[in-house]
Formats: sequence, structure tokens, C-alpha cells
Amino acid sequence: MPTIFSHVAVPIATSLGVGKIVSRRLFFFATFCAILPDFDTIGFKLGIAYASQWGHRGFTHSIAFAVLVALLAMCFARLLKSRAWVVFLLTFIAVVSHPLLDMLTSGGLGVALYWPYSNERVFFDYRPIAVSPIGIANFFSARGWRVIQSELLWVWLPSIILLFTLRGMRRK
Repeated sequence: MPTIFSHVAVPIATSLGVGKIVSRRLFFFATFCAILPDFDTIGFKLGIAYASQWGHRGFTHSIAFAVLVALLAMCFARLLKSRAWVVFLLTFIAVVSHPLLDMLTSGGLGVALYWPYSNERVFFDYRPIAVSPIGIANFFSARGWRVIQSELLWVWLPSIILLFTLRGMRRK
């Protein structure tokens, strides 16, 4: 998986790219939603098998989960100070970007992107992002530095391009 730092790149770039239709509250909510799928790691502590649909990269890494979270978020559009459709779209993008980025990594079992229709774990054919070490101690190492370099190239650079593309489209 990409690091928690890089999972937020897509909603940050999208929010800043589209501009004022995204409130500050929605901006922070979307960045939280981008890391939400990894809350499934609590399953390790509960004895849930990694390969289970309820385990890491299981149902929380699915398109269905992203839609469900986005629909629920719409109920809080007023609190998030944005229009319901903006809340839905940005929340969906934030949540679904997480498994899509995980599908680009070099490790793990893949993601259950099509759950509940299929429990199969999938990756993209091309997987250029170095998988992040689990645990803070392992992160501050030579391997952790290689992961950061990989994410700068394969997550942050495309996100910056997305930001400027959206800004350019806004001006036209």
C-alpha cells in the first residue's frame, strides 16, 4: 500500500484543482476519507485473516464501499458546507482512489475492488509503487525512503499534474 501520506494526494489535488466549490470542511473530510479504507487493519488485532473479505484490503477497498461512504456523506452536506453532489463526488473520488493506488503497489494480496460481487483480490498489471512497510519503526529505514521516492514519482507527480489540469480547465 502507499503510505498514509500519499493516499491523501488525490483528494488534495482534486479539491485544490476544482476550487471554491469545495469547502474547507469538505477538504479535510475528503483527506480523512482517503485513508478510511485502511481502518480495516484493526482486523489484524481482532484475528481476522488478511485474505478474508473482512480483512485488510477486503470490502473497505471496494467500489461499493466508496459509493456507500459517499452516499452517507451526502447526508452531511450542510455540515460540510458544500452541495450534496460535490460532497458525493469528492468523497467517492477520495475513497475509491485508495484501492486504486493500492492496486499499483508491488506487494500484498490485491484488493477486493468488486466486492460484494466477487471476493477476488485484484491488482493492475503494472505495479510501479513500492509497497509501504507496516509500522512506524520500519518506515524510517532505507526501504521506507525507497517507498517515499516511489510515491513521489507515481502518486504525487500525477496528483500535481491533476491539480494543474483541473485549474486550467476551470479557467476556460
